[in-house]
Amino acid sequence: MDILTEALASMRTGHPASVRTNGRAPWGVRLPPVAGAGFHVVLYGTCWLVPLNDTPPHLKPIPLSPGDVIFLRSGRGHILADHPSTPAVAATAEQFQRGSPIGSLTLGGKGPETSLLCGDYQLDQSRPHPLVRHLPEVIHLPTRHGRHPELSAAVQLLGSELENPRIGSDGIVPSLIDSLLLYILRAWLDDQPPTAAQGWAAALGDSAVAPALSAIHDDPSVQWTVESLAERAGLSRAAFARRFASLVGEPPMAYLTRWRMTTAARLLRESNASLTTVAARTGYGSEFSFARAFKREYGLAPGGYRRQTRAA
Repeated sequence: MDILTEALASMRTGHPASVRTNGRAPWGVRLPPVAGAGFHVVLYGTCWLVPLNDTPPHLKPIPLSPGDVIFLRSGRGHILADHPSTPAVAATAEQFQRGSPIGSLTLGGKGPETSLLCGDYQLDQSRPHPLVRHLPEVIHLPTRHGRHPELSAAVQLLGSELENPRIGSDGIVPSLIDSLLLYILRAWLDDQPPTAAQGWAAALGDSAVAPALSAIHDDPSVQWTVESLAERAGLSRAAFARRFASLVGEPPMAYLTRWRMTTAARLLRESNASLTTVAARTGYGSEFSFARAFKREYGLAPGGYRRQTRAA
């Protein structure tokens, strides 16, 4: 099981929204918070990402160059500008143009031009998977000079399709934007030092914890215990429990319950499976025990959750 793919799929609530932003110096645009995660790709030119006053104090203005990718984990509001000192204005509806396959926004004066792809991924931030919750607030990934070749290739493909749209571009561009999220997080995980003692980057590469995580994701219906997961990990029960909690951030059984409930919620949202089937596929022997556990986790009975999410 690809844990990164599964973790993101469990949080997705819709397709990405995106806009091609073209600015000629001097230019500055203030972008509001989004209900998900934001991203920017610099197609050509240079600019700055400037945090707003309500962001954590350690976040400083970030200079961006061609090929750079920015990922904003919690979709915080921020400013994009040709220089940190340039006044920023909120984008207006009159400036925004609907296009195919994405919209466009043009602003600024008559100076040097910068072009970006900006947008957001619709992710449920009310119940983020811990892999996403533990990411830095802002991830900056330069792709020039041979860094992150797969991400760089995706950026180049996006730039080519946006600059010279051809037959099929309407399908290719949204798919590339959707895949970009996986490339971004893969590149960030690859950047983490192998000596990292804690966190999901370490957990996914750990010889004991990674097999246990894969087992849970492969089949949450199995009646896993700390002992059976420790056996897969090749450790004693106590040593495995300590190692798992240290890297993942919670005990093995707590994570198992989390993933079972996450899987159940996704089945309720995206399928017509009966409650009995959902219960069985998430490791519960009866619909009653499943419903009780689900309501304790989500505050709604499974049937009510299904109706609410489909009506949204």
